[in-house]
Amino acid sequence: MIINDTPTTLRTKAWADYALVDSGDGKKLERYGDYLVIRPEPQCWWAPKYPQVWDKADAIFDPQGEDDEGNWRFSRRPDDQWSLAWDSVKFYGRFTNFRHLAFFPEQAANWAWQKDVIARRNAPRVLNLFGYTGVASLVAAAAGAKVTHVDASKKAIGWARENAALSGMADAPIRWICEDARKYVQREVKRGSKYEGIILDPPKYGRGPTGEVWRLFEDLPEMIHLCAQLLSDDAAFLLLNAYAARVSGPALAHLVAEAVGPQKGGRVDYGELTLVEDAKPPKGQRAADIAPREIGLSFFARWLGGSAK
Repeated sequence: MIINDTPTTLRTKAWADYALVDSGDGKKLERYGDYLVIRPEPQCWWAPKYPQVWDKADAIFDPQGEDDEGNWRFSRRPDDQWSLAWDSVKFYGRFTNFRHLAFFPEQAANWAWQKDVIARRNAPRVLNLFGYTGVASLVAAAAGAKVTHVDASKKAIGWARENAALSGMADAPIRWICEDARKYVQREVKRGSKYEGIILDPPKYGRGPTGEVWRLFEDLPEMIHLCAQLLSDDAAFLLLNAYAARVSGPALAHLVAEAVGPQKGGRVDYGELTLVEDAKPPKGQRAADIAPREIGLSFFARWLGGSAK
């Protein structure tokens, strides 16, 4: 097995239904479909390029405390949900109480990668753990995978099913399972189940449907080693993503490499996911002299099997 010598930066740029319009003063200005949204982003230490555009925001998130909870303020009545798309997959945007809008746009770089890997295989079995609202599961299914989607939140599973229906994929080969991810993986190991691909995007902290507690730093090593046991002999990939300030790409890479083991060969690369400001100025604005900036949001490590060229 090879671990890449240098990290990779996976950059997500604007697409039709999403853009990082501007950033600065500890915040980011984003476009989700027709909505302009302001959310906190403490690492944006610089000044905004288009300060006058921020006054046109439709929604502003005000955080409370150190967690992601808070409240939205709206300048116009928001829709409960509105349709967005990435590639052929459609999904709903929603204003949640945790500053997110029911998906993570920076993950588009990972969606593109997994789509490419899956499309080279004949109906691979893919396990998506902590699957949230299912965008990664839908991307995998659209690329030809048979997907098992696991999340502990009944509400998230419901939203994922709605996204599947919106995409015209209600009958796609996706199993929707509401369960604690760790318990599910433990049971799959005992069953001897195998997958050609695994997507793992755990939170820093979470609770299962019957009170199970997930803590990233305490529980991730066991989870990765369990997932490695679920990889088939000709598995294509294992993708790990983590949102935590104390995590690093190399740490994730060596954890994945240890768990998968040298016998499977392949390679591990790692790095950071970033959002890049839209290079096009907002309507009615002159292009700024400053080059598009980017915001690092999460770290990843991904193992690509020796047979997945």
